[in-house]
Amino acid sequence: MERFEYFIRRLLLVIPTFLGITILCFALTQFVPGGPVEQIMLQMRASGAEGGAQGAEALASYTEEYRKQIEAHFGFDKPLHVQYYDWLVRDRLGLMRESYKFSNKKTWELIVDRFPVSLIFGMTGFLLSYLICIPLGIAKALRHGSRFDFYSSTIVFVGYAIPAFAFGMLLKMLVSGTVDNLWDIFPVSGFEVDDFDQLSLGAKFRDRFMHMFLPVLCYVIGNFAVLTILMKNSLLDQIGSDYIRTVLAKGGTPRLAIWGHALRNALIPIATGFGGILTVMFAGSVIIEQVFEIPGMGRLSIDVVINRDYAVFMGILSLTSILALIGNIISDLCYVLIDPRINFQD
Repeated sequence: MERFEYFIRRLLLVIPTFLGITILCFALTQFVPGGPVEQIMLQMRASGAEGGAQGAEALASYTEEYRKQIEAHFGFDKPLHVQYYDWLVRDRLGLMRESYKFSNKKTWELIVDRFPVSLIFGMTGFLLSYLICIPLGIAKALRHGSRFDFYSSTIVFVGYAIPAFAFGMLLKMLVSGTVDNLWDIFPVSGFEVDDFDQLSLGAKFRDRFMHMFLPVLCYVIGNFAVLTILMKNSLLDQIGSDYIRTVLAKGGTPRLAIWGHALRNALIPIATGFGGILTVMFAGSVIIEQVFEIPGMGRLSIDVVINRDYAVFMGILSLTSILALIGNIISDLCYVLIDPRINFQD
């Protein structure tokens, strides 16, 4: 009953937390310079300057009144609280608003176009990270101080020292044919070939694998060291605990002590990242998608921020905020599933 009440409170807290995040960011978009109104005015002034004398006359007509007309078109002439209400209720978290950059495209249409790419890429990278790093961390803990532990730690920390984007650019130079006299094995960018729909099933699988291999590898490398070392240290701490010595003193085998008791408790710190699968599924990886020119949600986020497309930015922010908040609750739920003894006290 206590746990049920805790999760109900956490769910109810999602609402005020979401409102706080979106109100703050919505207000910032109204006051940050370089918004859509300024972008339009700059484009008109640039076209007027290129038009010579006639352009100069047109430039003079771009008065403050014309600026107010543009603001009225976007709804920026209304009080801030009214704008926010319209965004929240009428535009359904901004998903029904039209993009400032992509003509005749609404926010939800852009998200639907990019979401499947980030879903495939994000889910694959996330699952592979845990499927590789958890067994590797366990193996390192069980062979602590051995040659395997030393050499694997060297590889782990080298991977940790190289940023994911730098590793991606290095891979592109080595195996994507961007440098002469080197291997041209994997595509340099994109998510699929232009005629993907006309390929056979086997050819589609091969093409998707070739396009995903390098970006997924970079994603796994980015999380590799942290997850592996966290798993290793967590398991070593549990193996050295008093309750493990008690199990051994009562005649339990080392196998039972480690796999039956220590491992389950060692997974608790790892469970903090399980809730992040929701945001990874939706947002992908901004840097890696940019490096490999993958048309996913991460790259869309960068594009709308650079182009001051606040309508799409706020729509993406609203969904990622909800998913992140729910993901935190899922992480807490994973704690309970891994160790039912956990109690949540006020």
